[in-house]
Amino acid sequence: MVIIEIFRNRNLIETKQFDRPMISIGRSGLNDIALKSKSVSSQHARLFFRDRNVFIADLGSSNGTFIDGTKVEDSKEISIHPDHIITIGEFHIKVEIAFNQHTTEQSQSSAPVIQNDFNTMKIKDQIQTRLYDEIDLRKLDINSVDDETLRKECRLIVEKIIDRLTITLPDQKFKEELIADILDEAIGLGPLDKLMQDNTISEIMVARKDKIYVEKKGKISHYPKTFTSDESLIGVISRMVSPVGRRVDESSPYVDVRLKDGSRVNIIIPPLSIDGPSITIRKFSKQAIKIDDLIQFNTLNENIKKFLKICVVNKKNIIISGGTGSGKTTTLNVLGAFIPEGERIITIEDTAELKLNEYHHHIIRLESRPPNIEGQGEVTIRQLVRNALRMRCDRIICGECRGAEAFDCLQAMNTGHDGSMVTTHANSPEEMLLRLENMVVQAGQNLPSHAIREQIASAISIIIQQNRFECGSRKITKISEITGIDDNGKIMVQDIFYFKETGFDQNHTISGSFMATGRIPEFLLQLQKRGGDVNLSLFNNTH
Repeated sequence: MVIIEIFRNRNLIETKQFDRPMISIGRSGLNDIALKSKSVSSQHARLFFRDRNVFIADLGSSNGTFIDGTKVEDSKEISIHPDHIITIGEFHIKVEIAFNQHTTEQSQSSAPVIQNDFNTMKIKDQIQTRLYDEIDLRKLDINSVDDETLRKECRLIVEKIIDRLTITLPDQKFKEELIADILDEAIGLGPLDKLMQDNTISEIMVARKDKIYVEKKGKISHYPKTFTSDESLIGVISRMVSPVGRRVDESSPYVDVRLKDGSRVNIIIPPLSIDGPSITIRKFSKQAIKIDDLIQFNTLNENIKKFLKICVVNKKNIIISGGTGSGKTTTLNVLGAFIPEGERIITIEDTAELKLNEYHHHIIRLESRPPNIEGQGEVTIRQLVRNALRMRCDRIICGECRGAEAFDCLQAMNTGHDGSMVTTHANSPEEMLLRLENMVVQAGQNLPSHAIREQIASAISIIIQQNRFECGSRKITKISEITGIDDNGKIMVQDIFYFKETGFDQNHTISGSFMATGRIPEFLLQLQKRGGDVNLSLFNNTH
């Protein structure tokens, strides 16, 4: 049986079925397929079916017959494949042979069978190509149709394509999985869809189309599924960036975006990414992580929790430092729960990740903006920090300080915005202070080193150092207090808590204890002098 779909101006107008070796096409009503248009000749073309193949011949028409844009020579029979599009005037025609059950059983021995991953990839790519053609011909706008309707429409198309293919699928389960994979890649996020739904995964890393890695419980592992091609991967990237008004192409080959669920995405494509498009997705838990969860994860202990609460409530300026993926943002987020109700908070981030509105009502979230394709419209973190100073805020929470905005953050902390918090990249408190000094220099204020250090010492009270270990666990390894400047102009830092490593357990996870150094923070001693209720037992050596 032959199935012929006829489109006009890319709209499907008719589907016909024939069971004969030759079909005539033309303007005359005597033809098997009558195309009523002046652009179509009375006897325009013929379709022939021989040996399970389709051929077309132009009958000397006035305006010609075209296959994928290439004109068919007069009276010459041209082989037609199922993914070819025949154009006659303003009409587009798709032709496929559907074998009935009897024919299929007879020819099953000669029909190709999907036996391995390579064959699966080939058939997926073939079906996807036809699906994209159908979407284009039917003018399905995948950005305007709701997800459920679009998926139903595309599933019907895919099922029809599979039914017409001369292949044998292993079983119904395989067919369902094949359809799901094709739809995910065509209108969703491909193999990333299931990963995005897995709440145990914290990071998804696409190195290239056929190499996907995930981080689960701090451990990175390879994910077996792949994209069928770079084009499919680029399609997924487009669906990520277009809803937020961003674009990525050769003129702008990298971008940071935030997905609807709050996940942070970095994308980089060729020519900058040599082996193909690359995606890095930082996922965030749908349920807000609380400080007690961090205790359960052994990131800190009860005494550190109590001390950090005292620091936040008493409006100590805090900087959280650590390497990439060490959990700085998570710690910053849980500290926000200690901020007293009623304070006006402004958060400033490159890509919005903080969820302080889980705890507070009076909060304003600001996000920087990169320049557009013309290089205009950029709004930097530094500009947002300056603007926040005019917004009558009680606290400024800066998601990450990495450049000249460090100067403005220090200015804010020194001018009445006590209790502000910032994160930055560094491997130790001492390295953080050096890096912070270098960032202030980037602001171009031409301040001498001793003046910068005095600003840092007067602005910041507490440093929280957080590290990620090779086993994947994240821990607060040091909490330190800045006590001033010594006679040599060096910032003085005293450790209050630290993590003492003792080795690895049977699961190869880092083991150790959270210890107090015995030093009591100066601000607590002053608080005690003023009659405050201070529990000094927190600073005894403890596990």
